[in-house]
Amino acid sequence: MCSHSQNQKHYPELNHGSGAKWIKSLTQNRLSTFLGGHFQDVNLSSVLYTHRIDGSHHVDLQVWSAPGLTKPSFHEAMKQEFKPAKKGDSFGPSWTNHWWKVTLKIPSYWQQYERVQFEFDPGCEAMIFSTDGVPLQGITGGYGGDRRVEYIIPSQAVRDGQYAVVIESSCNGMFGVPWNGDIIAPPDMNRYFELASADLVVPNQDAWHLMWDFTTLREIVDTVPGNTALQNKALVTANKIMNAFTSGDPENVKRLRGIAEDVFGKDWYAKGDKIYNEGPKKVQVVGISYCHIDTAWLWPYSVTQQKTARSWSTQIDLMERYPEHRFACSQAQQFKWLEEQYPTLFERIKKKVASGQFHLIGGSWVENDGNMPSGEALVRQFLYGQRYFESRFGKRCETAWLPDSFGLTAAYPQLIRDAGMKYFFTQKLSWYERNVFPHSTFNWVGIDGSQVLCHMTPVDTYTAQATVGDVNKGITNHKNLESDATALLVFGNGDGGGGALPKMLENLRRIRATTNEHRELPSVSMGSSVEEFFADIEEASKEGKMLPVWKGELYLEFHRGTYTSHGSIKKGNRKCEILLRDVERVATLTSLLKPKGHSYVYPKRAIDECWEKVLLNQFLPGSAIGMVYDDADKLYAEVREVCTGLLEDAFSVLLPRSSPLLSNSTSETLVAFNATSFARHDVIKVPLSRNATRMKAQVIQTSADGKHGYALMHSVGNKVASQPVGMFSVCMPASVFTNGTDHFVLRNANVQLTISEGRISSLIDVRLGRELIPKGSSGGLVIFEDRPNYWDAWDVEIHHLETSTPLSFSQVRVIAEGPLRAAVQTQVKFGNSTIDVTISLDAITATMKGNSRSFFNFDAVVDWHERHKFLKFELPLNINNTYATYESQFGFVQRPTHKNTTLDAAKFEVCGHKFADLSEYGYGVAFLSESKYGFACEGNVLRISLLRAATAPDAEQDQGRHEFSWAVMPHVGSFLESDVPMAAFIYNSPLHGQLGFSDNAGHIVPPLPFWLEGAPNIFLETIKRGEDDFQPNASGTTVILRMYEAFGGHGSVKLHVGEHVPVKRAYVTNILEDIKGELGLVSTTGAHSTLKLEFRGFEVKTVKLVLETEESDLDISDISSTVSSKRDSWVTVDEEL
Repeated sequence: MCSHSQNQKHYPELNHGSGAKWIKSLTQNRLSTFLGGHFQDVNLSSVLYTHRIDGSHHVDLQVWSAPGLTKPSFHEAMKQEFKPAKKGDSFGPSWTNHWWKVTLKIPSYWQQYERVQFEFDPGCEAMIFSTDGVPLQGITGGYGGDRRVEYIIPSQAVRDGQYAVVIESSCNGMFGVPWNGDIIAPPDMNRYFELASADLVVPNQDAWHLMWDFTTLREIVDTVPGNTALQNKALVTANKIMNAFTSGDPENVKRLRGIAEDVFGKDWYAKGDKIYNEGPKKVQVVGISYCHIDTAWLWPYSVTQQKTARSWSTQIDLMERYPEHRFACSQAQQFKWLEEQYPTLFERIKKKVASGQFHLIGGSWVENDGNMPSGEALVRQFLYGQRYFESRFGKRCETAWLPDSFGLTAAYPQLIRDAGMKYFFTQKLSWYERNVFPHSTFNWVGIDGSQVLCHMTPVDTYTAQATVGDVNKGITNHKNLESDATALLVFGNGDGGGGALPKMLENLRRIRATTNEHRELPSVSMGSSVEEFFADIEEASKEGKMLPVWKGELYLEFHRGTYTSHGSIKKGNRKCEILLRDVERVATLTSLLKPKGHSYVYPKRAIDECWEKVLLNQFLPGSAIGMVYDDADKLYAEVREVCTGLLEDAFSVLLPRSSPLLSNSTSETLVAFNATSFARHDVIKVPLSRNATRMKAQVIQTSADGKHGYALMHSVGNKVASQPVGMFSVCMPASVFTNGTDHFVLRNANVQLTISEGRISSLIDVRLGRELIPKGSSGGLVIFEDRPNYWDAWDVEIHHLETSTPLSFSQVRVIAEGPLRAAVQTQVKFGNSTIDVTISLDAITATMKGNSRSFFNFDAVVDWHERHKFLKFELPLNINNTYATYESQFGFVQRPTHKNTTLDAAKFEVCGHKFADLSEYGYGVAFLSESKYGFACEGNVLRISLLRAATAPDAEQDQGRHEFSWAVMPHVGSFLESDVPMAAFIYNSPLHGQLGFSDNAGHIVPPLPFWLEGAPNIFLETIKRGEDDFQPNASGTTVILRMYEAFGGHGSVKLHVGEHVPVKRAYVTNILEDIKGELGLVSTTGAHSTLKLEFRGFEVKTVKLVLETEESDLDISDISSTVSSKRDSWVTVDEEL
């Protein structure tokens, strides 16, 4: 016999078996039966718990229900009288809060078990407190994927045999209380929740870990491409576990866990978090836990405060058991709420921030809307956010973070960099309708050329569940692996809060163990920060040189209806932004120029509180439930009230000889305050009494009933006083003509508008003899059917443009005949709604620019009672261009008027701020807006969006009364040659106050001590006191001036500072007011100081002036005569008819 035959293993000669061939798909389908479902009483689910007990002997429940929608604190609740409760009781209605005292008696023999838990499922959200009021952990009731109802009882309490906690349950789910289960449905205000569980349980820890093992194996099978070694091995292993499972044998589960090591590796579980130290050094996917909490959405602000505490305490709890767990958290507002309402939890968070487990990101006050806040408001989002983080935690954020904003302005890169950050994370653009965004990691370049390193996670969500599919998608869905092959896995339940769950952290450990043994999946790491993730990309890409570039806005092809939804919020935002700008300007002037010894102090705290309210509301794009907008309206009302008072306080110091202008004034001179830096003329409406002889002499035109007059106000240079003047030579008397029925013409010497048969049939530049509306076309109000495919308040679909119905002005009548103002009043009735529109033309031009034209103003009062209708105003124009221009923050953006590509077609509804413009060489027409943000230009038809009427998630969205204005402004020259940005700035900045002096003493109003000379494309936006002036150890006085280039080109200006504001030093700072460099200061003896400033296109520049004297040493009496007698109030100018 040959020796080699003797050494071979025996291979049977005969085979009577059927073979081991499987039908793979059937085996794979089988895996779904191992957990829950029809076989839950005999599969793995049947052994997840060793013991479960309830009843008053072991779980004593006492409850107190807070009255109404009140939200008492822990200590307030503990003073109340509690009554017995039991499992199965129901509590409600929606949004109410219920407090529980829970006393647990734990069987002594349970000390043998690894873990004992209290399971509390109220069907809604809840928070567990210690008996002395420390928040311990959040509860999410119900049976969704965000369920977390278990609380681990401390080992010492198990040994003691008793334990007590306090629980606050709130009658809302993670996503509010939608009426019919549809997430966007209006809330059911009468929902009750049943206490489904209040049990002491002993979980079978081996069974739970086997469940997590099996889950990961099954996810591998479902994710990894078919017929790979890893997929087949995972399927074989999972199948073995199912075959070997025996429900009645406790030791059986432990043995089954050993089978899973065939995929995860030998003894992988014993390594715990050290599993991340093995395997590849260069990982492809970096995990970071995150908990997105909408500051308000399907729940009001008060519920968000509770959600924050629940979610963040839960994450701290997880950090104790999972050392690799790192939690990233944004929104300074939520931290402040926590600091005020849950101080003990806030102190725990501070410790976790210091230990490096709780990461601060974002740098902003809230995760605000990225389209509608003004440029200055975006600055304040970062200023207030970063300074809060620094003041509480000793550090600022390094990464800007806006994962859920509905598009992002191209002003952001510059502002992010100027806020001390260079990294940016977002992902909402993955919600594309048609065009896939082409990059995952790229340099995002803004309108001024600034760039940030941007990552848009290829996982396509900020609420990943940390599944194998999520990790794999981080690479398979990556758009530019050739330049960067890493992805950020942002995981944890969100929108309504919650954050990471234990199952997610367990799954990630198993995925890492798998990739330590196999290469078919991307490797995932835990324990690092978002900044480390970006820093690695920055280094690997050679400081971004190897990355693609995206220039301009990040336009979301979705949720375009939010530019218009909830018009009152849009108006509140715009008006309060401008009011705060004016308050800061006036208060700064007052603090610098007050009389010696006067007690006036710059109202920093009040201004900060107002800004925080405005910034908070900027989370709201227009798609929340009605309760949210009730709260927001109250905040705006508070801001208006406070700011009005602040203006009155300041004017009583600046202009002490003034008195309120009343209808019975007899011998006074009219003076108003110009809070802009532009010379301007305005037509204002003033009340007249029968005896107001002097006041009547100052008005040029009187209403038919004699109760009101129209005065022409004029301010020049840096003079803040605007005083009445006569009809000077550049005025063009306005008039209105009618044939008495259906033909009306508003006209002055440079423009003319005709309303014929209820439509605007003609718009003429009189000086050029140019007709601006094509022959046979007409403009005016138009209404569209508005039925989005799903997201009602969020979306407007392109097909709405196919359903237009032109509306005709009716009951047109002349109400002002000139010469200062000509006007007609019209009415439109549609459905259940009435739209009253006053169209007026003044005898002045839009700005003081030489070839400026007048604009036609439209003041609307609407009683709106439609459903699923979209009201717009449109004009077809005899102008041809492939793009239209829209104001954005600190500049503008140009968007296509055509549909050449799907990218172009997608921009059928866009966001703009104070103007939209369609121009060609030589001429253009702009719409000016004082509170609207939705615009469109389809071919040559320019539109402004006025009102929507969605019914979800707010069933009464926009119902009722609205007042708003817009204007049609023809202009000579293309947009870049026009005065449109200046006109829009002035249009949004009405004069403040109508003052009466005892004599013609308007000259006592001090001039604005800061003004620009040179390039007209540089705008002075903000004048305020320096933030550091109000720090505890502050010394000296500083003034902050913020300017920007508005037209997209270079500019050189001289910044002049008046002689009565002596400047010691001047610096360029970032928007956080950190010094970047010193400026050369040129002073003229006995005169003003001058700084020369250079701007690139769209550059935002912040200048800090350090004054030589304390504010109390500056004296208004050096400028004007000493005056006293405080004025009672300050009346805001009403520019409406």
